[in-house]
Amino acid sequence: MSLGWVTVHSIEEGQVKVTVKTGNPAMHARQRVEEAVRFALERAFGAEAKLDLTIEGVKAEERTPDTRKVLPGVEHVIAVASGKGGVGKSTVAANLAVGLAQLGYKVGLCDADIYGPSIPTMFDVTDAKPVPIEFGEKTLIQPVEQYGVKVLSIGFFADPDQAIVWRGPMASRALGQLFTDANWGELDFMIIDLPPGTGDIHLSLVQDVPLTGAVVVSTPQEVALADARKGVGMFRLDTIQVPVLGLIENMAYFVPPDLPDRRYDLFGRDGAKRLAAALETPFLGELPLIQSIREAGDAGRPAVLQGDSPAAAAFRSVIANLLEKLGKKTD
Repeated sequence: MSLGWVTVHSIEEGQVKVTVKTGNPAMHARQRVEEAVRFALERAFGAEAKLDLTIEGVKAEERTPDTRKVLPGVEHVIAVASGKGGVGKSTVAANLAVGLAQLGYKVGLCDADIYGPSIPTMFDVTDAKPVPIEFGEKTLIQPVEQYGVKVLSIGFFADPDQAIVWRGPMASRALGQLFTDANWGELDFMIIDLPPGTGDIHLSLVQDVPLTGAVVVSTPQEVALADARKGVGMFRLDTIQVPVLGLIENMAYFVPPDLPDRRYDLFGRDGAKRLAAALETPFLGELPLIQSIREAGDAGRPAVLQGDSPAAAAFRSVIANLLEKLGKKTD
């Protein structure tokens, strides 16, 4: 009621017509809201009371920290997704987080790629062990801090030589704990590195954490674009309704170090840009296929930290476009 999410249209003899909004767009959350409203009405007026109820998801601009039970101190929660693996999604997520921190924003990065956590390697914190801290009456996990970013990953809690063989519900519960049992504090941005594809982890995320939006990463080739289209479609499902903030084209082209004037479109050209136009989704920019980006990830120092290099400039351009989309300052 205090958020203005309840609208009573009419109250007649024996019947109430009302619209209720929910901050969680997932179908099961809408059903819980409907059950709660019907229970409250019957408790007050008896089982004979009739209810004409409409459940609506809130719009992107209505999703604020005040509407979240999970991560209430975070202004923007952004998921970085991809339709298929191998397109550089984790590399993009890592550089987005560090690039935002460079601009003075308070940033967290959660590695939700349960089965293939790579963020500890990309931040050179594979040996880090998050410590428990007392926070009021609760014991919470303190995220690891690196390059101005608070980082948590399931990789911190698993043997790096041991495969994580979990069924969907167990993986979803583990992911939930990274959000609910951690001391993230006040953040401007939480970047979530999702696993590739569309599955349990994605559904659990939108059920537990109302997202500001999602960024979808793809290479220009048709095989990757077909899966990226499915990824965008997933976020747009009526039962999910997460705004897609834009597409990023990774490995867009290759420029040989010894021939800086030559450009090779190894995976095709402008594929993600054309897909963004077809889906009426913002295009956030293209990132080149540069050896230094791969080396930076392997060395645990994201490429956006490379000063005025072409790789760093490409990531900063994408970040500027994302901030413009969110109405935030870029310098």
